[in-house]
Order: sequence, then C-alpha cells, then structure tokens
Amino acid sequence: MFSVASFSIDDKDLAKIAFDIRRKVFVEEQHVSPEEEYDQFENRSTHYLVRIDDSPVGTARWRVTGKGIKLERFAVLQEYRNSGAGTALLNKVLDDVSLLNQPVYLHSQLTAMSFYLKAGFVTEGDEFTEANIRHYRMLWKKKNR
Repeated sequence: MFSVASFSIDDKDLAKIAFDIRRKVFVEEQHVSPEEEYDQFENRSTHYLVRIDDSPVGTARWRVTGKGIKLERFAVLQEYRNSGAGTALLNKVLDDVSLLNQPVYLHSQLTAMSFYLKAGFVTEGDEFTEANIRHYRMLWKKKNR
C-alpha cells in the first residue's frame, strides 16, 4: 500500500511534488513563512516521498550536521494523517540513516512528539520555538524497530 523512495533535489519533478506537500502543510496550514520553509539546506539533504498507491501524500528530508543526522520537514497531507503513511516514511528514513552510524535527531513540534516517542526518540533539553511553533529536540535511542 505504501511506497517510500528517496530522491535528489536535482529531480525537479519530485522536488516540486515534495515542495507542494510542504507548502500545503507548513506554509498554508501552520503559517510558516516560505522563507523559513525552503532553505539553504535543500541541496545538501536527501529527500523522500511516501505514496499511497501512486499518489504522493508525504515528504521528509535528512542531512548531516555537526551534531549528527538531522531529520527534517516531515509532512503528511492532512487527509492522510493517521493512515500509516507517516510511520512508513519515518521507518524508511530511519532504516537509511541507521547505516551511517551517527546520532540521529530532530526538532519535533509538540503536536508530533507522541509519534516520535513511539519510534524510539527521547526528548532532550527544554522546549523552544522555531518558526513560531513550539518544539523539543529529540534524539533517536531505539536501534531495533
């Protein structure tokens, strides 16, 4: 039912699909400014699309930072949330980055924390605001899913 594939930002067709999903979720729903949503790290990131049948319904990316592997821009279209698409997407990303043997972390919105906790992430530090949305830094501790 779900298929998840990574792609390079150089694939303009897939990048447009991913950016459209991010625009709907972050810019339109959550009122994140486009300047904050689309950044200088697009070219340095590995991007993903999750599809249900042939329809793209979610996207994510990861990149290497000085602190390890940072997972970012997880977005699933509203009508497909709680369908398992987000879990399929996260599992594929975690499978891929676990091979790199580096710490894996993300900045989770408060509303998504339970999703990441179920996947083996733990919170680190204090709550902070990013793009006018409350977040916690979370570190992946679970190696076997």
